[in-house]
Amino acid sequence: MRIFAQRMGDNAQAAMDWDNLKFFLALAETGSLSRAAKQHRVDHSTVARRVEALEAELGVRLVERLTRSYRITAEGERVREQVRKVKAGVTEIVRLARDTDTSPERIVRVSGPPALLSRFLAARLLPLQKEHAGLRIDLVGEVRQVNINQGETDLALRLVRPVEKGIVARRLAVVGYALYGSRERVAGRATNRQEYLGYDESLDHLPQQRWLKTLAGDRGFALRSNDITTLMTSARASLGLAVLPCIMAQHESDLVRVPTDPPPPKRELWLLFHRDVGRSPTVRAVINRITEITTAAKRAFLGEPV
Repeated sequence: MRIFAQRMGDNAQAAMDWDNLKFFLALAETGSLSRAAKQHRVDHSTVARRVEALEAELGVRLVERLTRSYRITAEGERVREQVRKVKAGVTEIVRLARDTDTSPERIVRVSGPPALLSRFLAARLLPLQKEHAGLRIDLVGEVRQVNINQGETDLALRLVRPVEKGIVARRLAVVGYALYGSRERVAGRATNRQEYLGYDESLDHLPQQRWLKTLAGDRGFALRSNDITTLMTSARASLGLAVLPCIMAQHESDLVRVPTDPPPPKRELWLLFHRDVGRSPTVRAVINRITEITTAAKRAFLGEPV
């Protein structure tokens, strides 16, 4: 997309590439080439090249290149504020076009925790595509919280209460957690020598992780990972005990639930979407089906017998 902006420092009009602006904004917001690249699913060299191109277009230095990070210059801060406004306007235009689109073909993007999408939602939700001609549902596993207001997704599933303004939030279920291990390990375990499997440092803030760290105490963890599927696989391999969502673990025949007092904390599962996006009949059909699926599984989410 090409947009027109006044060149800083003179009155000439310059055609400016929106891609250069969005990559600069990502770098300015994250402070890291790698994080900005991950956000846009490109190589970090692409981000660097785009930012350099924007600097050449504007004729000003936007960032200071430090040893391990980038620092935004004063000119860069002013540009960042304007780019935020441009991005908000572009997002609003795209949303308006999508919401007024009466075409029977529509892609509905659903983001959420990767394991929840792949192990619970996919098989239950994707059959909806056969009921609506032209509907395609994209399931995108995201550990980070995607920005709904900026159009990064149509629907988002989260395990934290939303705080954004202008977002519709629907509580779908209460998610129960429990301590699980392999039958072999649980049957022969020595409690005072038990080993635990937990998240890595990036997820130490999660309630179930804090609970497990208290339980493990000075023993720490035999294995740490940022991927719940890895923790589940490791528990099945008798490497230790892991805190897992009951909805995922209770139907695994080779995993056994270990009673604890108190049990791990519960969490809330929320469905979020922008009010305007929710007006689309196609998106509304997906919202309703996700609600039906999670309502039917409320007891399973809590780990109660169905």
